Amino acid sequence: MRKIKSLFTDSFQELRSLKTLAMSAMLLAIAVVLGFYTLQLTDYIKIGFAYIANELAGMMFGPAVGGVVGGLADLVKYLVKPTGPFFPGFTISGLLGGIIYGIVLYKKPLSMKRIIAANGLVTVLINLLLNTYWLTLLYGNTFIALLPARVVKQIIMLPIEVVLFYAVAKVLSRAHLFAGGGRVAKQ
Repeated sequence: MRKIKSLFTDSFQELRSLKTLAMSAMLLAIAVVLGFYTLQLTDYIKIGFAYIANELAGMMFGPAVGGVVGGLADLVKYLVKPTGPFFPGFTISGLLGGIIYGIVLYKKPLSMKRIIAANGLVTVLINLLLNTYWLTLLYGNTFIALLPARVVKQIIMLPIEVVLFYAVAKVLSRAHLFAGGGRVAKQ
């Protein structure tokens, strides 16, 4: 428990840095732009890549900053390009996703196992359970009716998200964007 508290404390301290604020704002802007390229398959299933910016924010600056970027990204994406009704539950999901990415990836060497763990937790806890629950509240369908199609989508998307994020992180690491914590571990 002390480790998690320390992660949050260190992450809040990151907010004192102008560099952190600037990078967080850029990652927020990237998340919004990537949100333009979301493919809405049905009311219940959409495929997007804004998670990359949220995951980078959590990895680089910790759970507090990752949560703020994730939550703000949801709000700004909706304000810039609304798709469907606004529902604050998805903002909470964005915030929690950024926190999970920060807890798993912040100040730790980046490895495929760690990325799988972070994305797996977000996939199960946020995308499958929490977001499906939000959809039941929003549209009135039963949880069990929505879950099968969402499980199939997540099974397909999880490996794609893991590989895509690893590739992006590896390129950014080679460009020396990460100071210390975001090193890519040897496989």
